[in-house]
Amino acid sequence: QVQLVESGGGLVQAGGSLRLSCAASGRSFSTYDMGWFRQAPGKEREFVAGISVSGRSTRYADSVKGRFTVSMDTAKTTVYLQMISLKPEDTAVYYCAARIPIYSDYENQIRYPYWGQGTLVTVST
Repeated sequence: QVQLVESGGGLVQAGGSLRLSCAASGRSFSTYDMGWFRQAPGKEREFVAGISVSGRSTRYADSVKGRFTVSMDTAKTTVYLQMISLKPEDTAVYYCAARIPIYSDYENQIRYPYWGQGTLVTVST
């Protein structure tokens, strides 16, 4: 089992940047696909980005394509979500999640048994 801890959230002005981190404890990500999800106030949690266990394949929600980049360190112990050109509508609690790499659809939250506690990102106008 892997424990996930997100960090890097905070308050940023529209147009600014943040980098979120998701660190693994207990074991590395070397046997998991990783996903980033977010939940805005009053809304359901939604898919943001995913990265394969190899790190070679990524997928993004249409709303963040070209602005967000998901990556993994070479030791496969930390996954990052680099966010640029942030918009007020990006305000949400951001969660990282891990799943075994047997599925193709990163978007399906049910596939992810392991979740972090979330980190809040607030984008002001």
